[in-house]
Amino acid sequence: MAKTVESPCISVCKLKGELCTGCGRSIEEIRRWTSMKRPEKLSALKRAEQRRKKFNK
Repeated sequence: MAKTVESPCISVCKLKGELCTGCGRSIEEIRRWTSMKRPEKLSALKRAEQRRKKFNK
């Protein structure tokens, strides 16, 4: 298991309200990403995935 969690950023930053439609993260998650611990990042990734699914509907 990798120790680091890569950022989900795909360099397509487009905000819809408080969310990036490119990666699915909230502005706060993007801002805090580098200081988050591994479990926090994994939770953020799960939330971002669910948001991206909603965007693609």
